[in-house]
Amino acid sequence: MLKNSLIQVVITGPESTGKTALAKALSEKCGSLWIPEYARQYVENLDRHYNFDDVVAIAEHQIVEEEAYASEVNQGVLFFDTWLIITKVWFDLVFGKCPEWITEHIQSSKIDLFLICDTDLPWVADAVRENGGEKREQLLRIYCNEIRSFGFQYEIITGFGPARMENALKALSKHGLNLTSD
Repeated sequence: MLKNSLIQVVITGPESTGKTALAKALSEKCGSLWIPEYARQYVENLDRHYNFDDVVAIAEHQIVEEEAYASEVNQGVLFFDTWLIITKVWFDLVFGKCPEWITEHIQSSKIDLFLICDTDLPWVADAVRENGGEKREQLLRIYCNEIRSFGFQYEIITGFGPARMENALKALSKHGLNLTSD
């Protein structure tokens, strides 16, 4: 059951699973805000391969945006297009270590629910994506395990097109947030 006056819902999952479209559609449905994914924008603007310090800068920016949007919304629903759990996994898998302050921030966060987008949508390659094929399935399992290890509630969202949105709305309703009435 969702509990805060500000409800924070993270839309996450492997690459090319419809996170951005779902975060935007859900925020529009409930007339709220969503925090766009920053990592993609950051990496697209690099003229070199990202490094550890780049991912630190991404994480710091994510926290600043989280705090700014949360104070702007302060009640209702705030949707995140990805979040620090993904950044932590990114640190762990690519660099073999994660700054402790990220883990501490995750532990102290008030995220109410994670909607994890399943890999049932086809992977579409682009200049930023690195993890197609079986890696997507592996990352889905890792994300679920990480989210579970921090004690957060989550639902896996499946389906194509309108069915994906409907499944997300059902998951939100199951956890005490009903956005299905217009």
